[in-house]
Amino acid sequence: MFSEKRDWYKAAKSSSKRWGGPVTIPMAIMYQESRFVSDAKPPMRYFLGFIPYGRASSAYGYAQAQTGTWDEYQKDAGSIFSDRDDFDDAIDFIFWYMNKTNKQNKISKWDAYHQYLNYHEGHGGYARGSYKNKAWLKGVAKKVEKRSKNYSAQYGQCKEHLDEGWLKRLLS
Repeated sequence: MFSEKRDWYKAAKSSSKRWGGPVTIPMAIMYQESRFVSDAKPPMRYFLGFIPYGRASSAYGYAQAQTGTWDEYQKDAGSIFSDRDDFDDAIDFIFWYMNKTNKQNKISKWDAYHQYLNYHEGHGGYARGSYKNKAWLKGVAKKVEKRSKNYSAQYGQCKEHLDEGWLKRLLS
């Protein structure tokens, strides 16, 4: 993926350097949340099966960031010009959130399973154990963990090439 989208790699690497942690876990979270669709939204809810009455949440964009949490990110680490449908901003948001998870709930930035549970349930929800009786959510967290391990294996095979300058990549 990074070979095809060099700007994504640069953004992920930059955010990894800024906040710490592997590039693979935020990518696995982003895949789970939006399948890398920039303007992803939760499904519409319907009354009586056909009258739309809004979405289940304010989540939007690559990271499926809720409006309130995005506003917090903008004040704390981003800028007022950060957009949820911009990959660079969305990946930085996920790294920022993982960093907060590490500080607040003492979850390693290399623990994809628990990082995802925090991401889905929020820091307070995770701390209260809101995920414990949600077998479906624990299953999704396992998928995120597995995907991050797959991404890590793939990344390990191409990291050196990705880090080469454009001229060396062109000549190889």
